[in-house]
Amino acid sequence: MKRLLLAAIPAFALSLGLGTTHLLAEQQATHQDAAAANSLSEQEREAGWTLMFNGRDLGGWKMSDENPESVRVEEGMLITHGRRGHIYFGEDGTGELTEFELKADVYCKGPSNSGIYILTAYQPRGWPGKGFECQVANGYGDPRKTASIYAIDDIAESPAKDNAWFHYHIRVQDGTITIWINGDLANEWTQPEDWNNNNRNLNNPGTIALQAHDPGSEVRFKNLKLRVIDE
Repeated sequence: MKRLLLAAIPAFALSLGLGTTHLLAEQQATHQDAAAANSLSEQEREAGWTLMFNGRDLGGWKMSDENPESVRVEEGMLITHGRRGHIYFGEDGTGELTEFELKADVYCKGPSNSGIYILTAYQPRGWPGKGFECQVANGYGDPRKTASIYAIDDIAESPAKDNAWFHYHIRVQDGTITIWINGDLANEWTQPEDWNNNNRNLNNPGTIALQAHDPGSEVRFKNLKLRVIDE
């Protein structure tokens, strides 16, 4: 029945004098949007950005042994949905990033929880013990909301909404983590000179990871891009 109804729409629109031009334009725009996602502009290439996710598969990433089914690729999106699991950037889940920028488009389906880990390292199981978690939680019950540097510099009110795409931009430079949401400054934290936490330390290089938090949380990522800042 659904197929019949969909097939009948252009004819129905034509019978109303609306024609099919608008419908075809919408379809073309959808295809163009899909093609534009997970790609780099010429300006981004010139600025040194690289693509972290190709939109087709998880090539270039390593999934934790714990609940690998909790991360999948669908319709050009990297989706975290299921029991706790983490996917690490790099074929072996390791990296030597120190100063860099990261950009991603993020979508929380209803109240959902995830995280973007920075300066972390591969673990087969458990919550990552190394690096910093940049929180993703808009309407989710956790009091630490989107743009929090989890348990280090927390945000009580999310700058983003559920069920809508938002742009997450992280920069690590000169001993400071800066986070913008939709282009607006959301958080900035500078590591104190007397900081003595060796596991979460901006002086220690690492990689990026994305989190599947729980079966009730579905978070989608696309346009994941990385730029290493030259010293």
